[in-house]
Amino acid sequence: MDAKQEETGLEDTGKNRDLMGIQEVAGMLGVTHRTLRFYEDKGLIEPRRVGNTRIYARREVARMQLILRGKRLGFTIREISEFLDLYDADPEHVEQSKLLLRRIRERLKLLARQRAAIEETVAELKKLEAETLAEIAAAGG
Repeated sequence: MDAKQEETGLEDTGKNRDLMGIQEVAGMLGVTHRTLRFYEDKGLIEPRRVGNTRIYARREVARMQLILRGKRLGFTIREISEFLDLYDADPEHVEQSKLLLRRIRERLKLLARQRAAIEETVAELKKLEAETLAEIAAAGG
């Protein structure tokens, strides 16, 4: 057994080659240990335990990748949890895909409204900037 195997108590069989510790998973995903523990506390991932050591299988790493992608796209933890639950329950992923499509469309509508609001704010600020510059120039400044 090497040092990692001694630490986890797992021998390097074909089945265990896909198992990783929290430090390795955190580094691979670019997140902190705390982030992994947060999603574990929320029930979105379920690493195995060997004593106090968390062991992550390929399934948990894949779930974390989906979670991180969902967060980047602006989905809530509740929405991400729904996607993951459907993924496990629906082997063909049809229901998951339908829900995802609905959520994507909702998100796109929200982002379009936000973009319009930002564009309106930018236009108003530019107009105010021009008016202010004109006032300063008229005052001889």
